[in-house]
Amino acid sequence: MTSPLKILVGGALGAVAARAAYTALTRRPPGLKGLPGDEVWGRTNHRGEPVTLLEGPAFVAGATAAGLLTPGLTGRMRAAALLAGAGSGLLGAYDDLAGSGSSRGFKGHLAALSRGEVTSGAVKLLGIGAGGLVSAAVAGTDAPTKSGALFDVLVNGAIIAGSANLMNLFDLRPGRAIKVGLLVGAPLAVGSGAAVVAAPLGAAAGLLPEDLGERAMLGDAGANGLGALLGLAATRLGRGTRLAVLAGLVGLNGASEVVSFTKVIRETPALNWLDMLGRRPVQVPAAAPRRPEPDPVQVADSTQ
Repeated sequence: MTSPLKILVGGALGAVAARAAYTALTRRPPGLKGLPGDEVWGRTNHRGEPVTLLEGPAFVAGATAAGLLTPGLTGRMRAAALLAGAGSGLLGAYDDLAGSGSSRGFKGHLAALSRGEVTSGAVKLLGIGAGGLVSAAVAGTDAPTKSGALFDVLVNGAIIAGSANLMNLFDLRPGRAIKVGLLVGAPLAVGSGAAVVAAPLGAAAGLLPEDLGERAMLGDAGANGLGALLGLAATRLGRGTRLAVLAGLVGLNGASEVVSFTKVIRETPALNWLDMLGRRPVQVPAAAPRRPEPDPVQVADSTQ
């Protein structure tokens, strides 16, 4: 088991690296095809206020760079973390910049494919799925047989991809995806996947103030990257636990097609309290001005 000191070092490296990347990126936002960086990465949040998507690339850069330096990781796991985090992050950034939002969810992308339309979301989903399998293969398994190793790679690859997609579904309100990541990652940080998850958790925590302050958001790049790295850490669990994790991921990803996570969170007091923790209050529409009651004398006079 990784020592607490090594976990703290990895988390600190992740936080420092992510903050440094965010400062550098926001100071000089990278442009694209002649467009200024502020226009390329600028978006409007749920309040209709401007935010930047550069938190996502900053997270991916910080988490992957710190992962290469975090003590306690084997060379294979460092390579797997780089593939999972950077690969999912790059595919997410592609969808952030190229996606139109016309097709959403598995159903939307499959419907588009049936019409012969290849959406950026479909490219991302297929790419993250393939990347999850490659990352799982690079990380390796402890299975004593080839068939067992193949089974583990398939399960682990599905966990990485499923976690990457699920985390993106929570990035709909300030701080929500990072809070989910920290809650899910905390148990992993005291188990066999501790060294893998230390840098991503540190990077996420380091960027949480920007997210809660509604100045920036993870976007697909950051949410997919965070989810993939959490999934990679979960692949260090026992086989029975991993199968339970995979079943949960499949169930939640499937449920997202028919259930609004935001509505469920809003209508569940404990979840809503956690979701609102550290956030600005929800705007309450101003009440319409009350019309003054008519003077009875004037009414009487007007009817005469």
